[in-house]
Amino acid sequence: MTQETKVIQHKRMPLQREPMPREPLPAAAAAVRSRPWAATFILTFGLAALALSVGLSVSFGAADISFPVVWEAIFHFNPDVTQHQIIQELRLPRVLGGAMVGASFAVAGAIMQGMTRNPLADSGLLGLNAGAGLALAICFALYPGLPFMHLIMFSFIGAGVGAGLVYGIGSLAQGGLTPVRLVLAGAALSALFSALSEGIALYFQVGQDLAFWYAGGVAGTKWYQLKIMLPWVAAAIAGAIALSRSITMLSLGEEVARGLGQRTNLVKLAGAVIVLVLAGSAVSVVGAVGFVGLIIPHLARKLVGVDYRWIIPCSAVLGSLLVVYADLAARMVRPPYETPLGALIALIGVPFFLYLARKERREL
Repeated sequence: MTQETKVIQHKRMPLQREPMPREPLPAAAAAVRSRPWAATFILTFGLAALALSVGLSVSFGAADISFPVVWEAIFHFNPDVTQHQIIQELRLPRVLGGAMVGASFAVAGAIMQGMTRNPLADSGLLGLNAGAGLALAICFALYPGLPFMHLIMFSFIGAGVGAGLVYGIGSLAQGGLTPVRLVLAGAALSALFSALSEGIALYFQVGQDLAFWYAGGVAGTKWYQLKIMLPWVAAAIAGAIALSRSITMLSLGEEVARGLGQRTNLVKLAGAVIVLVLAGSAVSVVGAVGFVGLIIPHLARKLVGVDYRWIIPCSAVLGSLLVVYADLAARMVRPPYETPLGALIALIGVPFFLYLARKERREL
């Protein structure tokens, strides 16, 4: 075959276009990466483990109380029996408060990480807890004897001011907000707020009232605090679950969320309100306990995938488990004394934070 014949045959051959690679749909990618069976397992056995943890936490303490007495104190309360009084007035509100606080911090962290796409987002690292603590210090100094309902409202305001200042300071840096810069701004502002809180405590001699906030713990939780806190936390978690699909879209990128019809500004505003309610109410009860909202959402995301319809409820269960078991461990480390709850959780949280920060080091 001559060269001319080859050229003619080549010209007659139809041109074959290479198929264009099809980009996977973000929603489909999220559905593929989600694991509903794992989420169902976590919710089912997590709730069972939480019920077991409540029984263990109520049974163990400085006073040795057997499980039959605990059962009788819960379901057949006799105010004349001292052990029943210990169970009902001290241990039961303590463990239920720990479960509510753990769920609050974990869900708040999950929402923050999903909306901002910041793996280091946590209410303790971004100034919300310190802002709420400063608001509590001002209340104890200027308005002693303020009802707990008012303390929660001031905690909301303090958390909002802390978050606003952290995001404002972080955005001033050249190159805009990055995860590590946001955490550095949060750490600096948290140190400032903590120093101001200590100064107020010394000047107005309210250090004893603020001691619970410095150490972090659920030892002083009372039933009236839980009654006030429960509607706020329940409404906020329900709102987070209702918002979870939109947060999933937002976690894929703001442009993707807009392309899928999401009103991103409205979603961010609703998510911010939910985070402030959860963080503010939790800090008003337990004080400065950090890293719950950092660790738990990462663990839930690793187990159930990227769908926030599963991440948020699983984070609530896992966060409750972490705080309840950490509080139980705090009482068993050196009885009859108690180790601060915040210190025990920080033993896990600090190495985990350093691991995440190392992954984000290129954004410094």
